Amino acid sequence: MLREVSRVVYGQDDVKLALVIALFCEGHVLIEGLPGTAKTTLAKVFAMAIGGEFKRIQFTPDMLPSDITGFYMYTISGESIFRPGPIFANVVLADELNRATPRTQAALLEAMQERQVTIEGKTHQLPRPFIVIASQIPYGAEGTYPLTEVQIDRFLFRVWCGYPKRDVEKNIIKNIDSIEEIVETKSVKTVTSPKELLKVIGYVKKVYVDDKIVNYIIDIVNNLREHPDVAIGPSPRASIALFKGARVKAMLSGRDYVIPDDVKSIAHLALDHRIRLSAEAEIEGRKPEEVVEEVLRKTPVPKW
Repeated sequence: MLREVSRVVYGQDDVKLALVIALFCEGHVLIEGLPGTAKTTLAKVFAMAIGGEFKRIQFTPDMLPSDITGFYMYTISGESIFRPGPIFANVVLADELNRATPRTQAALLEAMQERQVTIEGKTHQLPRPFIVIASQIPYGAEGTYPLTEVQIDRFLFRVWCGYPKRDVEKNIIKNIDSIEEIVETKSVKTVTSPKELLKVIGYVKKVYVDDKIVNYIIDIVNNLREHPDVAIGPSPRASIALFKGARVKAMLSGRDYVIPDDVKSIAHLALDHRIRLSAEAEIEGRKPEEVVEEVLRKTPVPKW
C-alpha cells in the first residue's frame, strides 16, 4: 500500500505511515501543514490504493451540516428521497476544517465518532472502513473557528505536513507530468479492497498486548497528566490511541504481540495534540512534543 502511494506522493513518509496505522485502527487523522504540501493528493491516492471511495469537503463559513451529512428531498407526491452527503465515503478529506462554524464542525465530528448520521430521525450507517483526514489552516487567520480540545481529542493522530526536502522536491518537479497523469486517469493500482481491509482490522484486534504494556501506556499518560508544565492532560482516548496504534505497529512489523517500542513509535502522533501546556511553560517556549519526549525518557520501560 505504501509503495503504491509513494509512486505519486514523494516524501511525507511519516504522514503516509500514520494514515495506514489510523486506517487499521479505524481512527481519524488531523493534518496540519502549509498549502501545497500534497494533502489532497495523498488522501485521493490513498483511497485509490485501498479500493475505496474518496470524497473531498472544502469547508467554508457558510456551509451547513446538511452539506456534509445529506438531506431528504421531497417529491410532489410527498415521497422522501435521501440524498447522501460527501461524508458517505471510505476516505473523506475535510479540507480547512476550522473555516467552518462550530455547528458544522460538530456535525462532522459526531459522524466521525458514531460512524453514522441521523437525519429527520432516521439513522444511516457510514461505509467501512471509514477514515476522515482533516486539515486546518493556521490559527488566527481571518474567518477561522478554532477547534476545541474536545474536538481535537476525537482525532486518533495529528501529523505535520511540511515542505519536502530539496532532493524530494527535485524528484517531484522532474516527474510532475507522470504524477498528474496517474492521478487524473486514476491509474493507481488497487492493492486491496474494503472487504479485505476489514479482515485485517479483525486480525489487528487479536494482536496480544501484555498487561505490562497496558500498564506502561497508563504510566505514560498519567505522567503527562501530572507533569508540572501541563495544564490540561490527555484524556483516556490517548491511552486507547496508544493501545490501538501499538497493535497495528506490531502487525506491520510482522509480530502478533506488542513491545514497548511499538508504543514509543506512535507516542507523538497520539499525544502531542492532546495536552495543553501551562501559561508559564508557553512563555518559556516549551512545546508539547518536548514534554512528551521527556516523559517517554523518564517512564520506566517494562522488562520480562
